[in-house]
Order: sequence, then C-alpha cells, then structure tokens
Amino acid sequence: MKILVTGGAGFMGNNFVRHMLSSSHDIVNLDAMKKEANPKNISGIKAANYSFIKGDITNAADVAKASSGVDVIINYAAETHVDRSISNPRPFLESNVFGVLQLLEAVRRMDIKFIQIGTDEVYGTIDVGSFSEKTPINPRNPYSASKASADILIQSFIETYGIDAVMTRSCNNFGPRQNPEKFVPMMITNVLLGKKIPIYGSGKNVREWIFVEDHCSAIEFILKKGVSGELYNIGSGNEKTNIEVAKTVLSLMGKSERAIEFVKDRPGHDFRYSINFEKLRKLGWKPRFEFDEALKETIAWYKNNAPWWKSLT
Repeated sequence: MKILVTGGAGFMGNNFVRHMLSSSHDIVNLDAMKKEANPKNISGIKAANYSFIKGDITNAADVAKASSGVDVIINYAAETHVDRSISNPRPFLESNVFGVLQLLEAVRRMDIKFIQIGTDEVYGTIDVGSFSEKTPINPRNPYSASKASADILIQSFIETYGIDAVMTRSCNNFGPRQNPEKFVPMMITNVLLGKKIPIYGSGKNVREWIFVEDHCSAIEFILKKGVSGELYNIGSGNEKTNIEVAKTVLSLMGKSERAIEFVKDRPGHDFRYSINFEKLRKLGWKPRFEFDEALKETIAWYKNNAPWWKSLT
C-alpha cells in the first residue's frame, strides 16, 4: 500500500510517519513546511520506503503530484493553535477547509481512500458525560470551527460522490516533537529555561490527554479496520485539569509549584472535553500508555533534544 501523509513534518503527522516506517507500506510525505512543521523532523529520515514532497494542500498541482499512484490519503495537515486562530482566523480557513477541499477533489477524481485527522474541539464544551460520535458539533473558536467545517464538507462528499472516507476526532495529543507553543511542551521547555508556567484562569479547565504514539496506533488500526463513511472518536480516559497537568510536570521535573503563574483567561475557552471512544474500543483498539509514564517519556525527549526546540521558543 502507498500512503500519502499530509502534514508529515508536523508533530502528529511526523510521529505517524515514523510509526509507519517499519511497515511494508510506501510512505509519501506532503508538507508545505509552514508554522506547524519543523525541517528537523524529516532531515534524519533515510528509510527506503519514505519520500518527501514540499507542497501545499491548498495547491491543486501540489496535491495532484503527491497523490499520484497512492492508495490512501491521511490528512494531518492543519493549522492547529487556538490562540493563533483567535488573532488571525484566515490561515485556519485556508488550510483546514480549502485545503481539505483540494484533497477531497483528488480523492474523488482518483477513487482512493481518505482519512481525516480531526479533533474533539468541534464538539464544544461538556460539563458532565462524554462526547460520542452522535454528539452535535458546537465549535466555539475559529480553529474548532474550521475543523468542524472540514468534517461537514467530508460528509457531504461521502453522501454526494460516494467517496471512501473515514473521519476521526481525537482528544488532546502530547509527546515528542510537539511545538513548544502547545501546553505540555510549553510547560516542559519553560521549566528547562527557568521561566514561569502560565496557566489560563483558575487552571480548572479539563482536557483528556492521549500520548501521540497511542494516537498513531489508533490511526493505523482505523486504516486496517475502519468502515468507510464512519466517524471514530479517539480517546484515552485520561481527564486532567490544566493545573493537575502543570503540577505533575513540575513534580516529575523536581521543581516547585511556585513556578505556576495564573494569567487572564482566553476568549471562548471551553471548560471541559471528554471523549467516549467505545465505538473504536469495540472494534478492537485501546490505548497502551499510562499518562504519567508517557509524560516522563515526553519530558526526557525535550531534555535530550534542546537544539530541536530552542529555535522555536
């Protein structure tokens, strides 16, 4: 099988590329090398079954070149940072909606499989219970609105053109190679730099966290077992308040909680996310990593790879 991974130089896409390199599949990586990407993520990959194409999913010619002869497109390419979407929504619409449209046109034209990497943020916020695949979407910031729009567009292509597509919605990922602007690596790198850890509001907002390697295994499983036209939530059961995560990071790094600094909350800050992933579990997948152990592994990676992240802070 020949797999096109878009956004394969970014955090989640690159971890998936590396996860799949030991397989018998040919992996093609298409990436525009923008904000979410890092050249260091791909410079060390020398596998015979890997090739890289610099190109943008919003560009029809780039998509046509990269998708020639492939069996499946897995779309990791996206603008993903909520705070940046609030200050400037346009790039999020361009990449996360119009970029997906270009990919869908290629899928329709060449009759190939498509897997969309989505987010639980499209559901909005939930006080009790958990989001299921039947929960109505309720995006509350430009980033989540752009991802929700992509999901609706994909569903319309499934219904209108009969394309072979699967959608996923995952809880928050963390792990190696994540940009330091994101919550977990921001805390780790700030500690390593001797800086304060900023926490929005009271720190009681709840997120569900999944180690990126578990997410990779879920996507590989969906590639093999996922049913065309279906939506699958990807969760872990690891629900933590932001302040809990911060205290755990500080404890594992041997630092005082005095490093925490509470700052003004951001607009449209969803209070709680919680994923019901029984549909995927019943199909046969489950997460493997415990939260604290995965966090220890993540901290070790940033400690040992300072040249990778220092240029990004």
